[in-house]
Amino acid sequence: MPNTEDKTGAPPANIGPEERRETAGAPVPTGADVIASYLKTLTTGPGVYRMLDAGGEVVYVGKARNLKARVQNYTRLAGLPNRTLRMIQATASMEFVTVRTEAEALLLEANLIKRFRPRFNVTLRDDKSFPYILIRRDQGAPQILKHRGARTIKGEYFGPFASAGAVNRTINMLERAFLLRSCSDSVYESRTRPCLLYQIKRCSAPCTGEISLEDYGALVEEALRFLKGESQSVREMYQRLMEEAAEKLEFERAAKLRNRLWALAHVTAEQAINPEGVEEADVFAAFQEGGQTCIQVFFFRVGQNWGNRAYYPKADRSLPVEEVLDSFVAQFYDDKPVPRLILLSHEIANHALLAEALSIKADRRVEIRVPQRGVKSGLVEHALSNAREALGRKLAEGSSQRTLLAALGERFGLPRPPRRVEVFDNSHIMGTNAVGGMIVAGPEGFAKGAYRKFNIRSDALVPGDDYGMMREVLERRFRRLAENEAEAPAETPAEALWEHVPGQGEAAEEEAEAASFPDTLPDRPDLVLVDGGLGQLTVALEVLAGLGISDIKVAGVAKGPDRDAGREHFHIPGRAPFMLEPRDPVLYFVQRLRDEAHRFAIGTHRAKRAKSLGANPLDEIAGIGPTRKRALLKHFGSAKAVSRAGVDDLQAVDGISAEMAKKIYDFFHERRV
Repeated sequence: MPNTEDKTGAPPANIGPEERRETAGAPVPTGADVIASYLKTLTTGPGVYRMLDAGGEVVYVGKARNLKARVQNYTRLAGLPNRTLRMIQATASMEFVTVRTEAEALLLEANLIKRFRPRFNVTLRDDKSFPYILIRRDQGAPQILKHRGARTIKGEYFGPFASAGAVNRTINMLERAFLLRSCSDSVYESRTRPCLLYQIKRCSAPCTGEISLEDYGALVEEALRFLKGESQSVREMYQRLMEEAAEKLEFERAAKLRNRLWALAHVTAEQAINPEGVEEADVFAAFQEGGQTCIQVFFFRVGQNWGNRAYYPKADRSLPVEEVLDSFVAQFYDDKPVPRLILLSHEIANHALLAEALSIKADRRVEIRVPQRGVKSGLVEHALSNAREALGRKLAEGSSQRTLLAALGERFGLPRPPRRVEVFDNSHIMGTNAVGGMIVAGPEGFAKGAYRKFNIRSDALVPGDDYGMMREVLERRFRRLAENEAEAPAETPAEALWEHVPGQGEAAEEEAEAASFPDTLPDRPDLVLVDGGLGQLTVALEVLAGLGISDIKVAGVAKGPDRDAGREHFHIPGRAPFMLEPRDPVLYFVQRLRDEAHRFAIGTHRAKRAKSLGANPLDEIAGIGPTRKRALLKHFGSAKAVSRAGVDDLQAVDGISAEMAKKIYDFFHERRV
């Protein structure tokens, strides 16, 4: 494991963010001289280094076999690419972590890149864990379900699958084939008669004894064999049993076995390609075009294709595809299980080192290959073709989106095309469960990772006061923006990055502009759209003025007469209300933005309302956990019946003592006073 003691060397330039704020009037030294000041105290062993800018933000994370030699390279500016020169010029301080081996340095580097997301590193944008199929075995009748997150539940895990949809389809087919239960434990324990899944032949109903636990256990074992790759032997067994049943004239049993065979065939047909000789592997194929990179990842487990996913890592446009793929794979397995075989579309510089690091992580041998012929080469070619097509679609969509944003800026009088558009909407029913929603759009489309929901908190609002709700939402959103901007140091003008770099000119500035990340959205919007007319616009302008924000364009989108789509009126300060041409693409674009904000706000409201409807008063009683709650509901049937029960009746429930019975009784009866 790495030695986590930072060795900073602490030269005079190495001051922290607090000291920088205190001395904001004085410029903070940056550049090669700052980096050179660390060389006297650096070790020649392996480690990881972080470069920080004047505001204390990590701008780059790197690893090295020899820390001193690597850092010394940054002090020799001649011949370095422009991206590296910009990175050096932005560096105001450095931090170091020493480790025992270069493999450990590689694993730590991947971890820190995902944690800090530095702007000069290749960054994997992956906010979702992969779903798995879980056969849960902590009950007498095991349950099949979809699982995400830490694998702490006792049972058998199968995956990863590329998407929740792939898991759901596979579970549906497995239910038909093996009749496994998917209901929760509370439902399983409270059933008195078989549910609908039993009626449609997708569950064997162990909950009501329609099948013995021993026979149900046999079905579970058959499902496990299938998921572990023994699908052919399971099919052969069902084929043999079906023929035996038919010979004995047990046609109903033979029909059931036939239906299972059909379901199994459907499961295997769901897998697009099932290559021979590839039991457990991940396939990575990278394609680069237009300054962007798409990496397709295919997952193969137990000889079956369990889906694929496309990634678009944030990377400098000047980086070659091999370097992007190298950094991507190391970060990808930071929080995911490692297969025995990894197939790549390109040879990477850290091939042997990465295999060693992943073998340490997995505690077994991991092989990394770039196949040149055979079945494995075909898999990589297939993944590469998918990467090429996916990136082509993304570039086409991005081009269309940029065109629409440029036209939107022109129609609404913006000085330049907006890079970030925020749209706000509220949702409630008669003032109850009120929420506000903010959606964000940029050059790459909807930025769903930047969406925000706001629970309306103010008790002073009159139920149904849309203006008051919008005021609260906008105040919370833009107060945070104002506070963040007040704390952040002033940004260095782009041209200032070049004044200390010899031999650079207009060409270098053009390259710097081209190397910027078009898919990295700023926190400050260029345009704010509020769903409503002049009243909502007035509220928005008052909020921004109160916070001292005057340079953000705001527009109100009012529905037309009879709320007809296509007849919207737009309200902008300093202009009379106007409409766009009925077939104007910008009108359709604004409608799409407004509808997305409406969808997000409505969905958030419905989730909040459903949660409030499903709230159980038993959850509010101290000392009532899942076991006692389950026992009470099983005994009385509902929380309402519990509220009507006397102390003696409550005490008759397993696990409810006299003291607890009195507490439950007092809780419900004090409420009625």
